[in-house]
Amino acid sequence: MKFTELTDDSEDPQHTPAERAAAASRSTWVSVGVNLVLTATQIAVGVLAKSQGLVADGIHSLSDLVADFVVLFASHHSKKDADVEHPYGHQRFETAASLVLGVLLLAVGVGMLWSAFLKLEAPDTVQRVHVVALWVAAAALIAKELLFRYMLSVAKRVKSSMLVANAWHARSDAASSLVVGIGIIGNLAGYPILDPIAALIVGFMVAKMGWEFGWAALHDLMDRSVDEQEVEAIRRTLIDTPGVSGVHDVRTRKMGDMIIVDAHIEVDASITVEAGHDIAVVARQRVLQRHRVLNLMTHVDPWRRPDLDHADPVATPSGC
Repeated sequence: MKFTELTDDSEDPQHTPAERAAAASRSTWVSVGVNLVLTATQIAVGVLAKSQGLVADGIHSLSDLVADFVVLFASHHSKKDADVEHPYGHQRFETAASLVLGVLLLAVGVGMLWSAFLKLEAPDTVQRVHVVALWVAAAALIAKELLFRYMLSVAKRVKSSMLVANAWHARSDAASSLVVGIGIIGNLAGYPILDPIAALIVGFMVAKMGWEFGWAALHDLMDRSVDEQEVEAIRRTLIDTPGVSGVHDVRTRKMGDMIIVDAHIEVDASITVEAGHDIAVVARQRVLQRHRVLNLMTHVDPWRRPDLDHADPVATPSGC
C-alpha cells in the first residue's frame, strides 16, 4: 500500500491534528503491548529451540517496538499548533517519522540478510529446531495479522500515512512469521537449511519495505504534489464556487498528511477588488472544509467574456 492511496473524500469527516494524534497514540500503545510480548517470547524461544528464523522474527518484532515509540514521539509533536518558526504547523513530523521507520526497516533487513548469509555459508552448523518454535511462530502470525488489521483500520479512518506505515510494518511481521513457520516445518521434516533460508527471505522482505517507505517519505519532504485525482477534486471545488469563472495553475505540496495549495482563480473583471476578495475567501473556505487542505493561497485574475476581450486587453487572465 502506498501513501497516495489515502485520497480525499469530501463526504468523510475531516479530523483535527489532535484527533489524529489521539488515534495514533491509542493504536500504537496496543502495538507496543503486542510487540513487547512477541519480542521477548520469540527471541527467548528461538535461542532455546535453536531456530535462527524465529530469532530473526523476534528482532523484527523488536524493530516494531522501536518504531512504535518513534510514532508516539511524532504524533505528540505533529499535533502542536503553528508558531512563529513553523507557520504551517508541525505536520511534517509525521513524514519525518515515516522516513525514520523506513530507514529502521532497511537497517534491520540488511542485518538479517547478513546473518542468514553467514549461516548459509556454513550449512553444517545449522541445527535441528524444537517443535515449540513452530507453535510460537504460528501464534505470532495470528497476533501480527490481527494487529495489522486493527492498525490499518485506524489509519484509514483518520487518514494518516504514518499509521499506514506502522500498520504495514506489522503486516511485514505477519508475513515474516509465515515464512519462518514454513522454514521451521522444513527443518523439522529433515531439511535444516530451510530455517536460515526463511531468515534470509524475511530479511529481504523487511529491507524492501524499508526502502519503499523511506523513499516515499523522502519525496514528501521534497514537496511532492498529491496525485492528479485529488488535485482535480480541489479544482472542481474552486470552479464550483459562485463568482469563479475559471481556475488554473493549481499547485499542491504535502505537509505530513495535509496539503498546501496555491491556485489562480478568475473572476469578473468588472467587479470591485473587494468583491473579488470576498469570492476568493469563500473559495478558500470551501476547499478547507471539503478537503484535507491545511492552507490555500489564491491569486485573483481578471476575466471577461471572450466576445469582450477586444475591448480591454487587461481583462484576460494574467497568469501570474
